[in-house]
Amino acid sequence: MANSNRPLSPHLQVYRPQWTMMLSILHRITGVALGLGTLLLAWWLVAAATGPDAFATAQKIVGSIPGRFVLLGFTFSLFYHLANGIRHLFWDVGVGFELKAAQKSGWFALVLAVVLTIASWYVGYAMRGQV
Repeated sequence: MANSNRPLSPHLQVYRPQWTMMLSILHRITGVALGLGTLLLAWWLVAAATGPDAFATAQKIVGSIPGRFVLLGFTFSLFYHLANGIRHLFWDVGVGFELKAAQKSGWFALVLAVVLTIASWYVGYAMRGQV
C-alpha cells in the first residue's frame, strides 16, 4: 500500500466553516463546560454541607465577578445543550435534516438558549430584590 500524506479522514482544515458545523462544535464545548460546571456545583454543595466557614469561602468565590461570569457561562451551556439536544432527538427520528430546517432549528436553539439564560438571571436577581 502506498504511503500518502493525506489525512485518513476529513479534517476541519478541509472544510469551510458552516453554520451547522459551528453549532455542533458549540454543542461539544457546552457539554465539556457542563461537566466542569457540575464539579463547581458539587464543590459548592460539599462546602454548604461542611459548615459555615467553608460555605462562606465558596460563596465568596462563586459570588465574585469572575465567578458570576463562570455561572453565566454555565447557565448558557445548560440551556444551549438542552435545546440543541432536543434538536438532535428530532434528527434521531429523521425530522429536520433538510438544510433550511437544520439552519432554522440551529438558530432557534441558539436564540432560545440566550433568551432562557437572560430570563433565568433576571428572575434570580428579581427574587433577591436587586432589579
